[in-house]
Amino acid sequence: MMDRTLSALVIDDEQAVRDFVCTVLENDGWHVSRAASAEDAFAMLGQESWSIVFCDIMLGGADGFAVLRRFKQEVPDTKVVLMTGHGDASGALDATAFGAYDYLLKPFGPEELQSLSAALRDQLLSKPHRISTGRRATANQIDVDLVGRSYAFIEVMKQVGRVATTNLPVLLTGESGTGKELIASALHRRSGRAESTFVAVNCGAIPTELIESELFGHVKGSFTGADRDRRGLWEEANGGTVFLDEITETSLPFQVKLLRVLQEGEIRRVGSNQTQRVNVRIIAASNRDVEEEVKAGRFRNDLFYRLNAVSIHLPPLRERREDIPPLAQTFADRVYSLSPAVRFSPRALELLQRYPWPGNIRELENAVVRAAAMCDGMIRFKDLPDRIRNYQQQ
Repeated sequence: MMDRTLSALVIDDEQAVRDFVCTVLENDGWHVSRAASAEDAFAMLGQESWSIVFCDIMLGGADGFAVLRRFKQEVPDTKVVLMTGHGDASGALDATAFGAYDYLLKPFGPEELQSLSAALRDQLLSKPHRISTGRRATANQIDVDLVGRSYAFIEVMKQVGRVATTNLPVLLTGESGTGKELIASALHRRSGRAESTFVAVNCGAIPTELIESELFGHVKGSFTGADRDRRGLWEEANGGTVFLDEITETSLPFQVKLLRVLQEGEIRRVGSNQTQRVNVRIIAASNRDVEEEVKAGRFRNDLFYRLNAVSIHLPPLRERREDIPPLAQTFADRVYSLSPAVRFSPRALELLQRYPWPGNIRELENAVVRAAAMCDGMIRFKDLPDRIRNYQQQ
C-alpha cells in the first residue's frame, strides 16, 4: 500500500524530464503529481499537498525561484528541489540560501534521484525536522568569483547556502589559495548580517604581541605607543561578521582570550577593566589539519569545538579540473574588461587543465592575468609562465 506521506510534485516544461523524474519516484513508492509550468502548479495549490516539489528553474513563465518563494510562503513545510541544465556554483548557493532543499544539475541519473528519495523518506517517516525560515538571499544574486559547476564545488556551495542564515560559527579548511576568504564573504552576504560590516583578519600576518590590541582594541597608555584609545576590529564589525583566517597561527595565550570572547560575547580592550558586549558572527579558516594541531598541543581543544559548529572543506583546484576553463576565462576577462574577450588556444587550455596547481585558484589567477596582459588577444602556450610550460615536458 502506498504511503500518502510520500507525495511529490514534479514541475518541468520538458515532458521527457517530467516523465523520467516521475517514473523514478513512482517506482520508489511516491505518489506523484505533474505540472508543465509554475502557473499550473500554483493552480493546484490548496487542492493537493506534497512533501516534496521537484521544479526546473528555467520554465516558460514564472521561474523556479518564483515557485520556491510561493511554496515557502504558503506551504513552508514542503521541501523544494530545484533542477537546472544551466547551473553553476552561484546558482547552488542562491538556491539553498533561499530555502531550497537541494539543487540538481541536469542531466542526472536515477541513482541521484533514488539517493535523494531515500534521504527524504527517512526524514518524513521518522522524526519531525526543523524548517529554516527568514532567508535573506536574493535569487540570481551574482558572485563573479563563485565560478564553477564541478560536483565538488557545487556541494560546497550547497553547504554554504544552508548555513549562511544561521549564526553558527563556521570553520573553513583547505589548502592555501582555495578561496576561503571568498567563501567567508559569500556566507556573510547571504546572512542576516549582510548590511553590516565584514572584517577579514589574517591572523598569521599580525605579530603575536599586537593581535589582541588589533582585534579587541586598547586604551591610552596601555603599552608603549598607545597614545590614544583605539577601537579594535571586533567593534568595527559589531552586528556583522569577523573572518579569522589562518586561526591556527595564533598563540595559545591568545586562544584562551578568544575563547572567553566567544563564550561570553564580550570584549575587553587591552589595558581596560571594562567589558562591552559585541555581537559578531565568527568564521575561522586554516590551511592546516586543525584536529592534528589540537593533538600536537598547538591549538586548544575547547576553542576548536567552539569554532567547529559547522565545518566546510574547500577542495583543491586539481579536484575540480572542469572548473579551470571558466575560472581562467573569468580572470582573463578582468584584464581587458572593456576590450574584446581574450581567448585561449586549445594547447594552452589543455595545459591549464593538466597542471596540478599547488597554489590553487590564486596561482591560476596570477598565471592567467600575466598571460592575458602579454598576449595578442589569444593566450597561447608561449604566454604561460615557465613553470607551467615546463610541466608540459615532464
